[in-house]
Amino acid sequence: MADHTTIQVSRQTRDHLAQVAKERGMTLGQLVEQLASEQPTAEQIAERVAADRQVVREVIGLDISDEEFDRAPDVLGNIYRMAAEKARVARNAAA
Repeated sequence: MADHTTIQVSRQTRDHLAQVAKERGMTLGQLVEQLASEQPTAEQIAERVAADRQVVREVIGLDISDEEFDRAPDVLGNIYRMAAEKARVARNAAA
């Protein structure tokens, strides 16, 4: 049997989470466990970044340093910004 503990939240937060759990057909404890499992720690994020960078190094066949990765442009972020701007322009043109 798993060890259990108590966390303290406001009554409003507890009631909200209880309603969300009910709507999803789960207990409040199950909901909190699910939410916690979806939130990586800083250490887990760092491990994923390191693993992803290693894959990139292997795929392109170059030894790129972490500093070079950090200086690289945010290509995906730039694509999202461009798409959002195009969507705004299209929406304004349709109005």
